[in-house]
Amino acid sequence: NIGRMYEYGRGVQRDMAEAGKWYRLGAAQGYPRAQTNLAALYSNGEGVARDVDEALKLLRLAATQGYPRAQTILGVMYEDGEGVPQDYAEALKWYRLAADKGFARGQANLGAMYNNGYGVKQDIARALALFQQAAAQGHAGAQFALGLKYANGQGVPQSHEQSRKWYQLAATQGYAAAQINLGFIYANGIGVPKNLTSAYKWYRLAAEQGDETGQINLGEVP
Repeated sequence: NIGRMYEYGRGVQRDMAEAGKWYRLGAAQGYPRAQTNLAALYSNGEGVARDVDEALKLLRLAATQGYPRAQTILGVMYEDGEGVPQDYAEALKWYRLAADKGFARGQANLGAMYNNGYGVKQDIARALALFQQAAAQGHAGAQFALGLKYANGQGVPQSHEQSRKWYQLAATQGYAAAQINLGFIYANGIGVPKNLTSAYKWYRLAAEQGDETGQINLGEVP
């Protein structure tokens, strides 16, 4: 917890090296949260020299203790082939372990694997169930994914109302893709009265995050 205070500058000046010091002390005692936080510093080269191998080592230590955040991050590294050969089967293994504990990001990532057929037979119904579980916990990516499903009528009856609902929930959390899609709905009057003011608002929020599509769409609003 002291490490987190230094990492985020809460009550003290932000100091990533000092955060790393405290995380290291916790990690050395086998505390999985500290191991995971220290792994993030090594992965990003913040406060320490970047060392993906050390990050992986720490993540495995935390993941094998059943810490779902570490399991999910480890799954991402296998899915993306970051520091390890890309291995969808290994990614699925870790996502499942995290998802089985009710960890929203693990559920969302596992849902995406089923949705895209990565390392597993495509199963839209299974993907939807996982997205719904994660979305109910407030996971913005899962909420956006549900919005897409309802917009396209994939695995569910097409519903502009439901699509807009899920986009809105994700957009209010700052999820740029959802902000863009919500802006598009208002710009074109899809299931709602056309409202260029609302379209401008959502495009602008995405554009301010540096999203290129948001910037282009913002420039095209009359």
